[in-house]
Amino acid sequence: MDWIAISLSLRLAALTALILFFIGLPVAYWLATSRRRWKFLVEAVVALPLVLPPTVLGFYILLAVGPRSPIGKFYESLTGHLLPFSFQGLLIASVLYSLPFTVQPFAAAFAAVASKLIEASWCLGESRLATFHRIILPLSWPGVLTGIILSFAHTIGEFGVVLMVGGNLPGVTRTVSISIYDAMQSLDYARAGKTSLLLLLLSFAVLSVVYTLQRNFRALWPQKS
Repeated sequence: MDWIAISLSLRLAALTALILFFIGLPVAYWLATSRRRWKFLVEAVVALPLVLPPTVLGFYILLAVGPRSPIGKFYESLTGHLLPFSFQGLLIASVLYSLPFTVQPFAAAFAAVASKLIEASWCLGESRLATFHRIILPLSWPGVLTGIILSFAHTIGEFGVVLMVGGNLPGVTRTVSISIYDAMQSLDYARAGKTSLLLLLLSFAVLSVVYTLQRNFRALWPQKS
C-alpha cells in the first residue's frame, strides 16, 4: 500500500474536519435559528457541493485560487508559492467540498434542542453565547460529532476535486483515492485491492458510528418541544 498517500490523506482529512468544526458551528447555528426569508439561499449554497459535479466545483475553485485571482495573487505575494497543485490549495478545496457534511448535521442537532431549555437559560440571565456553550453545544454533541466524522471520512475518499485542484504530486497532493487510481492504471490490482479494502473497512466503521450516534440522539431527543 502507498503509506505516503494514506498519511497525506489522513492529515488532509484531520485538518479539514478541524477547520470545518470552527466554520460549521456559527454557520449551522445561524441556519438553525435564523428566520430570515432569504435563509434558503445560504442553505442552497452550503448544500451545493452535494449535487454539483466535482469537476465543476474543482474548476471554479481553480479559478478562485489561481495566480490571476485576488486570492491567488495575495497568497503568492505572502509565500512565493502558488495555491493550485499544492497541499494548501487542496485543503481549501476539501473544506469547500465537505462543507455540507459538517454544517447539515450541526444544524439539525442545534434545531433539535428543546426551546424551553434555551429560554430558561435566557431567563436566568445567561447571554446567547453562554447559552450556546453551556446548553446547546453539550446537548448537540452527537450531531456535532457526526458532522466531524462525516467530513473526515468524506475527505478521505475525495477524488474529482482533489485531482482537479491538487493534481497527482507524490507526497504533496497524491491522496489515497488517486493512489488507487494509479494502481489500477498500472494494472497493479493487488495494491489497489489492499488500499480499497482499507477504505471499505474505514467507511463501514464510520457509518456504524454515525448511525449509532443518530440512534442515541433520537433516544435523547425524540421530538422537539
